[in-house]
Formats: sequence, C-alpha cells, structure tokens
Amino acid sequence: MTPTIIVVGSLNMDLVVRAPRHPQPGETLIGSDFQTFPGGKGANQAVAAARLGARVRMIGRVGVDAFGETLLAAAQHDGVDTTFVQRDPDAPTGVALITLDAQGQNTIVVAPGANMRVSEADVERAEAIFAGADALLMPLECPLTAVMAATRLARKHGVKVILNPAPAQPLPIDLLAQLDYLVPNQPELQTLAEGETDVAKATEYVRRQGVKSVVVTQGEAGAMLVSDDHTTQVPAFHVPVVDTVAAGDAFVAAFCVALAEGKTPLEAVRWGNAAGALTVTRSGAQPSLPSRMEVVRLLEVQSGNNAPLH
Repeated sequence: MTPTIIVVGSLNMDLVVRAPRHPQPGETLIGSDFQTFPGGKGANQAVAAARLGARVRMIGRVGVDAFGETLLAAAQHDGVDTTFVQRDPDAPTGVALITLDAQGQNTIVVAPGANMRVSEADVERAEAIFAGADALLMPLECPLTAVMAATRLARKHGVKVILNPAPAQPLPIDLLAQLDYLVPNQPELQTLAEGETDVAKATEYVRRQGVKSVVVTQGEAGAMLVSDDHTTQVPAFHVPVVDTVAAGDAFVAAFCVALAEGKTPLEAVRWGNAAGALTVTRSGAQPSLPSRMEVVRLLEVQSGNNAPLH
C-alpha cells in the first residue's frame, strides 16, 4: 500500500556558492561555482518522500515570482501535490544563502519570505487531506502556529506526527506531548533541552516533556533511537562527502516513509541513514535526494555492515 504523507513547511530557492573555507566575520573570500537549486526544508522533505514512493501533499506558501514558479514546478515534477501551496502576492518566495567549503560542510542563512506567512487558516483549509493520511511531517521554517494547527488536525484524524525541529527553537510542552517522533540533530536537541550538551541527558529531558520517541541524527556517527527507555545507536553508511545540504531532510523523509509503510522504528532509522548517506554524495538540495531504488540497493549491499550497536 502506498502511504500518504502530509508535509507542512517551507519552499526556498537555494543560492549556493563554493569557497575554500567559511569566511570569518568581516572577511571577503573569492569563491568558485555558483548554482541555484530548489530547496527549503519542507519542499526537500516532500520531494524526498515522493521519490521514496509515498503519495505526498504539501501545505505552504511561495511568492508570485519566478522563484515560486520554479519551486512549484520542481515539486510537481516529482509528484508532490501542491494544491495547498498558496501564491502570496504580498511576500517574496523564500531564499537560502548557502556557502559550501572544500569538505562539503555548509553554512546557511535563510530569508523566509512567504514561508513565514503560512497560517493556521491555511492548514485548516486543508483539513480534508488529513482524513486517511498516514503521517504528518514538519520542519520549523514556517510559523509555529501553523505547525501546532497541523498537529491538532493530525491527532484528530489519527495521523502519526513526526517533527524535525529545524531551525532549532524552544517548543511548548503542549506541542511536544502530541508528537510521535521528534527528529533533531545534536545542536537542535541541545536547544530543546535548555543547553544540555550530554545527548543522553538531553534526550531524557525532551522525553519528560511528553515526546514518545526521539531520533537524534549525528552525521558521521549515524543516529540514535530512544524509545520506551531503550536506546539503540545505528551507525552511518560511510560514503564520500560532496555536499551535506539536505542530508537531514533526506533522513527524516525516509524515516517517515518507512514508518508509514509499517516498518519498525529501527528499520526506519536505517532507511534514514541510507537516504542521508546517498544525499551527501551529490551537490544541491533536491537534485541530491535519492530514489527508492537507490536506498533499497544501498541497504541490501551494506546491510551486513550496518547492524545496530546497543
């Protein structure tokens, strides 16, 4: 059965420049290649889930401009239903300014534009698509009021809720308590846990707020699944790194699709690790997102090297 996933989130045009390293404050560097890619955490996650075989419907906003047209066309090309992505006449499409260093590590500054005008009313107008959906997937590049409205509708219709708390911000307990899975990276987890740097203590902190399960993405170290007082470390796939942009989006989308298909949380984390690994081997946000066949092939080839460490 093909799962249906709703994504509430951002659509940005990524403006990417490569440089030998990241500049210091006040410093000007001469970069090399400049490229534009469709991006935004919401759109990345929607496209990633669609490429992995899910039926995806997105709620969001873009401006009435060329970037908005390009982003909608890109999402639609991958099969994402953009019926509830509105064209906003009063705000530009969001953009992300991205610098990539020689190791493929990135720094990102986002000008959110129309993304920050996604409203509770936008979400409520789309209530019909929550009926029969399998999962709700959300990052935090749009207003928290929209995220909370979507969470309420998901709970009303019995839909699993997966939140990727990026970019990091403190979250209210009444939201955290309604999540099925929280999927932060380590800095995001630290923010949610009031600065706690120990991963185990920080995870326990957010679970005390009512989160059922936490998956902490850890880059080259893989990911940690914490649920019902059981912690499992799932190692990463080792691949050459070209560009880390959208690796986290690929992870959380693959995790969400696997869960929606009925796979166990541990299997879903392995899917996330595989999708994230494939993504970092290519340039750009959405162009780097893998197909289902690629993820399945990597899991089959390297499954013997990716057993969980308890």
